[in-house]
Amino acid sequence: MPTLKTALRQGRFACILEFVPKPSAARFDALASMMGRRELCGWPMTVSIGDRVGSRLDLSPLEAHASLAHPVPTLLHFSGKDRERQDLLAQLERMDAAGLDQLLVLTGDRLQGHEPGAHPVRYLESVAALAIIRRARPDWLLGAALNPFKYHEEEGGAQYFKAAKKLRASADFLDLQLGFDMAKHVEAWQWMQGQPTPKPLIACLIAVTHGRAKMLQHVAGVTVSASMLRMLEAETEVSKAFAQRRSLRRLALQITQLQRIGYAGVHLSGVHELEQITALEAAIQACQAEIDDQAQWQAAWDEAWHMPGVAPVDFRPERAHWALGQAQVEPSFKEATRVRLLSALHHQVFGGTTPLSRAFAWLVRRPLWRSARGGRWLHRLERAAKRPLVGCDTCGRCRLEQTLYVCPETCPKGLANGPCGGTRLNRCEFGDRECIHSVRYRTAKADRVAALASEALIDCVEVESRHRSSWPGWFGATQHTVEPEAAQPENMNRLEHEVR
Repeated sequence: MPTLKTALRQGRFACILEFVPKPSAARFDALASMMGRRELCGWPMTVSIGDRVGSRLDLSPLEAHASLAHPVPTLLHFSGKDRERQDLLAQLERMDAAGLDQLLVLTGDRLQGHEPGAHPVRYLESVAALAIIRRARPDWLLGAALNPFKYHEEEGGAQYFKAAKKLRASADFLDLQLGFDMAKHVEAWQWMQGQPTPKPLIACLIAVTHGRAKMLQHVAGVTVSASMLRMLEAETEVSKAFAQRRSLRRLALQITQLQRIGYAGVHLSGVHELEQITALEAAIQACQAEIDDQAQWQAAWDEAWHMPGVAPVDFRPERAHWALGQAQVEPSFKEATRVRLLSALHHQVFGGTTPLSRAFAWLVRRPLWRSARGGRWLHRLERAAKRPLVGCDTCGRCRLEQTLYVCPETCPKGLANGPCGGTRLNRCEFGDRECIHSVRYRTAKADRVAALASEALIDCVEVESRHRSSWPGWFGATQHTVEPEAAQPENMNRLEHEVR
């Protein structure tokens, strides 16, 4: 049976079947029945095994793979929530032992029980994880996520900015967040075609009913508009069977159109029984037989989202209509002034060419600070100086210059390279703040020279370096990025063109 790696290399449309591993023999039997088909509409199937999706009772992806009755093409997930570099490297070893070489690398949504201000939880960011894996396993198939279903410029632009980093960190394909707005699917496809080396896109889809839509409203990063809910509720009021037929029709239409656009495959969520796969295949074949061009597809899509007496469906949230290429925001005076002042201060203190920076370098490299006691005092001094100014958590290797002086430690997940997919209208997934990467996006418009530094791929903060002073490292040979090369102005110009 062909693997996903083989299908993508051959340019074959692929079907990924999502499986959330729970200790249930019935679930594994149902999966075996579905994967026994090997194909959907002639497209090779791969099972995608989720990692830390829901309950702590979920099996790990490797445990789930070991529980499969028969070998099938498998794409394991690796979620970085509550994980460190050593956890990732250990999983690579276990995958080698199991003969697995396909991995979808995710930062992960909010860890169950993680509350801001409580005990901190580390999230191994996907960009850093991709770079770690690629160095260790050059020939593996690596995927990463992209959420194009964003309707404010800051969060949308920041999503594409981070997606570009994932490609530079050697992702072989991008797997989209679950979404229904086909205009955003087209947007993501067009963005990918504009990249220096376009990679395959795979779309995550689900047959959506009113019940599922209400549940998805609480899933980080999934957009369900009010008009969608009203239409889906009207379907349910006719009958449950009617609503299910309509949801299957919409899913088949999405798959048909995405293949026509040029997507490399689909990632199916919410398919749990063999009968569902069989019915979906029949619905797809019916769509393929009746639809010959874009006009026919659009008419069928509009009809599938229409109910008599119900207002037309708009997939966008109310009063949030941003699309890639539109410039709608500018930095505030405070944001613009802040980055320029802090950039100037950084140059004076850490640039190495000014009298102040040379004096500071001499001071912090004294033998006094190399003792355990001296190191603790230097750490306290740095924390006292920087925490009121930037929210510093003294991670031991300061990344402020590369994050436009917005400290990544003020993100509940500690993300430095860009946002997770869980934001909603610029709000953090945790709901208590604006996403810091939306602030960074606006700030980048204030100082393009400073913004060049933010293109670097920023490595994870190692356990042994945390809660130590970063000051001596500025004047040594410490590397602060995953990649040694500096960002080039032409790259920033390209990015500016993409997000505007």
